[in-house]
Amino acid sequence: NTKLYFVLLLLPFRPLEMASPVESAVMKSTVLVAPVTALEFLGEDLLLTGEGPILSVYSLQASPKECTSLNVLHNYRIHGIRPSRKCQFGERQFNNVISCESSVLDNDKEDIIVFGGKGVRLVSFNTGRRCLKLIGPLLELQDWVLDIHWLKGQPHPLLGISLAHNAVLLLDAETGNVLSFYSCVESCLLYSALMIGPNWDSLVLVGGTVFNQLVLWRPTGTKPDGQSQVERRLLGHSGVIFSLCYLQKSGWLASASDDRSVRLWSVGTLGGDSGCGEESPTCLRVLYGHQARVFCVRLAPNRVFSVGEDGACLLWEWGGEGKVGHTFRGHRSGGVRALAVSKGSIGCKEGWMATGGADGGVRVWRVAEEKKDGKETKAETLDLGFKGQGCPKVVRLVGEGEPYTVLVCTDQGEVCLSQGDTWDVIWQGGAEFQSYCVMEITSIQVQNSDCIVWVCAVGNLKGGVQVFLVGQPGVGVLLRAGEGKVHSVLWVKGLFEGSWSWCLLASDSEGLVYRWTIKVIEDESGLHMKEETLLPFLLPPCAKRWLTAAVTLSQRKGLYLCGDRRGSLLLYTERGENDRRNDGGERRTDLQDQETENKQTDHGGPLSSISTLYGVHGKQGVTSVCEYQDLCYSTGRDGSVRILTVEENILKVRRVQRACKGMEWIEKVLFLGLDGLEVQGKLLNERTEKRKIDQESAIIAETRFVMVGFHSVHLVIWDPHRQEKLLSVACGGGHRSWAYKHPINMDTDPQAHTLGQGTLLFIKHGAVMASRSLASTETDVNAHTLKEGLHGRGISCVCHLGSLTKTGQLSELWEVFVTGGEDTTVGVLAIRPQSGTVKVLSVLTDHISNVRALAAIRRGETNEKGRDDVTDTSSLSSLVFSVGGRAQLQCYRLLMHLDEQQSQPICQVTQIAGHRLDEQWERKRNRHKTVKMDPETRYMSMAVVQNGTDCVLLALGCSDGAVRLFCVTESSRSVDMLWESFYHQRCVLSVATYKLEDSQDRKLLLLFSGTTDGCISVWDLTAVLNSKASVSWQGPSAPFFSIPVHQSGVNTLALSPRREMRQMEENIISLASGGDDGQLSLLHIKIDQKGQENGGVSLQLLSHCSVPLAHSSPLTGLCLLSPTLLVSTSPDQRLCLWSVNSDGLRPLKVLFSHTADAAGLWAWFGQEGGAWVLVCGQGLQLFQLTEREMDKLNETKVIFPHHVSRTKH
Repeated sequence: NTKLYFVLLLLPFRPLEMASPVESAVMKSTVLVAPVTALEFLGEDLLLTGEGPILSVYSLQASPKECTSLNVLHNYRIHGIRPSRKCQFGERQFNNVISCESSVLDNDKEDIIVFGGKGVRLVSFNTGRRCLKLIGPLLELQDWVLDIHWLKGQPHPLLGISLAHNAVLLLDAETGNVLSFYSCVESCLLYSALMIGPNWDSLVLVGGTVFNQLVLWRPTGTKPDGQSQVERRLLGHSGVIFSLCYLQKSGWLASASDDRSVRLWSVGTLGGDSGCGEESPTCLRVLYGHQARVFCVRLAPNRVFSVGEDGACLLWEWGGEGKVGHTFRGHRSGGVRALAVSKGSIGCKEGWMATGGADGGVRVWRVAEEKKDGKETKAETLDLGFKGQGCPKVVRLVGEGEPYTVLVCTDQGEVCLSQGDTWDVIWQGGAEFQSYCVMEITSIQVQNSDCIVWVCAVGNLKGGVQVFLVGQPGVGVLLRAGEGKVHSVLWVKGLFEGSWSWCLLASDSEGLVYRWTIKVIEDESGLHMKEETLLPFLLPPCAKRWLTAAVTLSQRKGLYLCGDRRGSLLLYTERGENDRRNDGGERRTDLQDQETENKQTDHGGPLSSISTLYGVHGKQGVTSVCEYQDLCYSTGRDGSVRILTVEENILKVRRVQRACKGMEWIEKVLFLGLDGLEVQGKLLNERTEKRKIDQESAIIAETRFVMVGFHSVHLVIWDPHRQEKLLSVACGGGHRSWAYKHPINMDTDPQAHTLGQGTLLFIKHGAVMASRSLASTETDVNAHTLKEGLHGRGISCVCHLGSLTKTGQLSELWEVFVTGGEDTTVGVLAIRPQSGTVKVLSVLTDHISNVRALAAIRRGETNEKGRDDVTDTSSLSSLVFSVGGRAQLQCYRLLMHLDEQQSQPICQVTQIAGHRLDEQWERKRNRHKTVKMDPETRYMSMAVVQNGTDCVLLALGCSDGAVRLFCVTESSRSVDMLWESFYHQRCVLSVATYKLEDSQDRKLLLLFSGTTDGCISVWDLTAVLNSKASVSWQGPSAPFFSIPVHQSGVNTLALSPRREMRQMEENIISLASGGDDGQLSLLHIKIDQKGQENGGVSLQLLSHCSVPLAHSSPLTGLCLLSPTLLVSTSPDQRLCLWSVNSDGLRPLKVLFSHTADAAGLWAWFGQEGGAWVLVCGQGLQLFQLTEREMDKLNETKVIFPHHVSRTKH
């Protein structure tokens, strides 16, 4: 067997067989998002990535970006990239491999060997021009390639290739000829391999076997019976070994395993005269820190880097007894598949580290130099040494930029300010301020001056509010807020009497919110404080009746948005402004005088709210409210952020964004944008520069934000867009005062990852603590996102919404999609096919289980005539429906617009309604008499039954054997179940609808359902089209037609596009189905409605043709592009194009897809003619099918729907 294997490998290598030019021109791949499986640095300025068969080069200089990319391995996935002149570390040592006289490279070119699966290819990269070029054909071996190593050779460099069956091959890099082949006596399967040594004679191979062992042997070692013997064997792992790395300087060998561990071995010097190193290798350390399998490991002196299926990249500190020094997270669920470390990180200097995830994302971190004292780089809490009287209760940060000072208020009525390592008492209240106080600070500009002063307000138990300057505590004023306890003091900035001023709000125990405008004036005698009393606000009656948050709306004069302890959101307006709005502004001058009069008297009654969302944040209260770019944001202790709009003085919730599981206490939101971050001491409505918005489309794009809140005993900064924790500090949990200092580089680098380098101040056990030193300016990491990832755990469904383009400019075309994943999120994506750019517009996190199906309905902007206008190509509006596990349905209104200035799409999301079967059962009367629905019920598929102007009917196939019909009403934001039938008694995998209407306005609505027994049933839902009868409509008890088609489940159904028919009786439809048995079936059905007067309808099966082995695995995606063109896909990673004619199905084209575990597809016709096909699974791949290229097919000519279709015989 070994001799035969050697003969096969010595045969001349053949290029990978490709299709003929005519066939290969029919369909081509334009965009691919797949797991990143290979990474390698080229010096300190370039990063090489492997995504599917595509090799990409990224420049890390200045602003990192992609330079070039090239399809290298065709149908193979890249698993390794080996530059020829790279200064290697860890996994191999390679010095002057290619001599000047024998090198095939010049100073501007670099030869790179790329491999994956059984494919190997040599590529040249021009470092000056930043371009890739293929050298020679793709070589296909007879075994899987695990590792390739550049070796010295004359006159050409050589390649050592490690194969999966514990064998090594020597190959001429230039000619591709096989020079030698050696195999080990243990011809077991390897999961990983590593070759070490400068030349063939001293080469050592380290293999990770399927038996959880590490074996070391030399191809040129002892060879009884022509095979090499194993010279070293390392035992200890309890799982297979996925990755190996060697550091020659220290003689360390690292192995990453399926058992969630990383092991470090002392093996000595490998390769050269030392052979296989020490005779008795020892295990130095076993590193446990990952929560799942460890996929890759890299070594540096005193440092170990590892990545795994848990999505974390761990930096292990050798001086910390093998503890985790830092955790890097930057990818969504699904794990990190690839890891690379640059030369700078090898020498413990500042260098790059890169990770590639299963979500298709690529992240790079600038890793700081190793600390000589061996301290861990992760955040450690520091005691600031507070020594004032009493216990600290409130902590705040004072300062603009550097340096920051800390202000603390104690329960003894003292306000202390830190001055370096000392604390000074700057203000001390009387007896009424002892045992209880509340404090807030803000910065105020002195009138007629550029000077900024900090002002502090302290409230007590007796209704007193002391306001004073932090720098001059003697300058102040004592205000009265009733006679009882002051529950809260808040600073807001608003427009008063035509100028921006600061307003102080104090909430008493009776539901009144007292208000004053505070101004700081400078004259010859110094600074003075001036206050002016405003009419108070009256909170609605409730048990906990005090204010917790407030903000003035900058774009709406006189409006206040407030939140109370009961969880309600309240909208207030000044009395004069309210009258002016009611009167239409006709008596503007008189009302202004009346407003001034009201402000100067205390006899005016308190102001009540003009709009209330009662208890919207639950009983635990609202924690913050703010305004940003004409949108309002509120947070609460219900674990959610609500995005609000104010329309005609009415508060409306546009969307609810929830945090991660277990994070039920949200304190505030921090916004990310090109103009920096607003976090401490400034209100978000201070900005005067607003984003320019197209007034015609009136679209307001939501700005990215992160959530700050408590998760158990930790204060966490959570990024809902990337679904990752940016900062986590063990502060002890909620019910404590805290402050956050943003990083120094936040203004120049306003990205989410930099928030993890900020400083958190908090009070714990009577001490003032900080997560790191306030004076520290160093950052441990500096991260960049080279490519944004999508769903990490697989995309189960996709839906195309439409196209965005500038008027008359198809070069600026963006295709917009929604995707549903196993990670319970719904993503809104925009793809630019010309450049391959994929942009994530929004991530929706309302589902509690995986998303199984999507549907969308195009909506247009209402024009002057009151009709929907869908002619505008630069904007897009759609209703999107998503269903999935736990019997959950969600509905959203998406409004997309193409920014004319930046040529980037923006998205606005409005949450319409949500529905769950278990919640509906809880609301039923006498529910104790009924059987509760199965909590594990899943919605498997969905189809739109009727698209009304305000009401949409949806048919859902369910795992509990039911077919259900729901009504979604946009105006009332409600979801109602109209009908359900348990006729099938087994899981309903797929549903599809077909609606017919003739010239006599006779209508017919059919529902097709496919189940796990392989049968397709047809239901008559025509009666539901009558809107008057839909309320009392009972629905059919059983289908009127059923036929067995498949041997097992019917995964997908597709119906031919609607055609105008002269007579309903002559209508014939085509029904295609794909099943678990891999069979593709096509049914031609004639609809007979002669008995419509009696309410009857019948179907006649005209023909039934099948392709039993259309795919070698279950068929999961199917779409009829036209009555004569069908597209199908399957987890066998084949995309098949079929011709539909009277004789049945004929295959036109089979194309390999790099989307593993394909779960669905979507096909549509483009604006330029031709068609597009998007396949989803473990990533996305977009294919283009052009009409001109389809004419090249010889056997069958397929024309698009605006032409006539014909078949040649």
